[in-house]
Amino acid sequence: MEVAELKGLIGELEARVVKIRDWLDLPGKRAQLDQLEQQMSREGFWDNPEAAQRTTGQLSTLKAVVEPVEELQREVADLSELYQLAAEEGDGDELEQLEEDVDSLMRRCDKIELAGLLSRPEDTKNCFISIHAGAGGTESCDWANMLLRMYTRFFDANRFKYEELDLVPGEEAGIRSVTLRVIGPFAFGKLSCEVGVHRLVRISPFDSQKRRHTSFAAVDCTPEFDEDIEIEISEEDIRIDTYRAGGAGGQHVNKVSSAVRITHLPTGLVVQCQNERSQHKNKAQAMKVLKGRLYMLEQQKRDAEVARLYGDKGEIAWGNQIRSYVLQPYQMVKDHRTNYQTGNVEAVLDGDLDALIESFLRHRVKDNKTKTA
Repeated sequence: MEVAELKGLIGELEARVVKIRDWLDLPGKRAQLDQLEQQMSREGFWDNPEAAQRTTGQLSTLKAVVEPVEELQREVADLSELYQLAAEEGDGDELEQLEEDVDSLMRRCDKIELAGLLSRPEDTKNCFISIHAGAGGTESCDWANMLLRMYTRFFDANRFKYEELDLVPGEEAGIRSVTLRVIGPFAFGKLSCEVGVHRLVRISPFDSQKRRHTSFAAVDCTPEFDEDIEIEISEEDIRIDTYRAGGAGGQHVNKVSSAVRITHLPTGLVVQCQNERSQHKNKAQAMKVLKGRLYMLEQQKRDAEVARLYGDKGEIAWGNQIRSYVLQPYQMVKDHRTNYQTGNVEAVLDGDLDALIESFLRHRVKDNKTKTA
């Protein structure tokens, strides 16, 4: 690469960093971060554990935005200085290394810009993700379990914490449904890209004749809000049932009716939680899930989608899928919303979802601009 061309790339890189800084309002977020750190250093901060956890969560989210950009700024400034020295001295080896560094920093810019696509207020929040087996019986229950494994591997790769709130096993194999609470920066923003019906095509391990089967499972995701979320739920609009939690048994499980199921009568939404030993805690967690789902109904007008996933107006079956995973007769994962596809099915099922999520985020931004144009 010519020296002048390298200089132009460095100038382009510097311009991208400035654009990212302004786009993400880095000075404003740094001020918020400093304020939270001062707040955490005050005496008595941990006297209220719930409020303290909310603050530390906000701090983690801000750090996930601010620190990568600040680090990028420093590295680009250092690279620019090194270029000046190398160009003056005619150091060919150093200029060649700087060319590689520019490529690496450009890729870093891509990742940070992707985080900037998660700009909705709820994108930064923790979330609840649910997987429901659809048409296909045992096949779909096994497919739902495969999706559960895929997402937990994605959580591990992104250092998200997660806990199981409710699980209904399949009659013969796999799971009928599961709900997880996922904790981490931009958890909802990323996992909201997965909402919809997922279709699997493979040679069935449950078919003695080794025929090809198609299975379906639905994924839903709702943000987790603080207790003061402005969603009013009237006591008359809900029915609360308690039951004995499922599990392997023991001194508590299956002997005390600690599991809670809440039905929101106007919408028909049903949420349940059984992972806590206390009925009170299970109820509080279930109410959080319900508030999140009601919020999504109001804010994003997802009535039709929710009806398809949870009601009886549609089914988790043909014609509704957002993504197909084909294992036989060829291997391919295709997102039908964006037309993005990859032949590396194994990597996707092992939790490598970044490219699929990025393609949908860019598609969503482009689609929103088209609608508002």
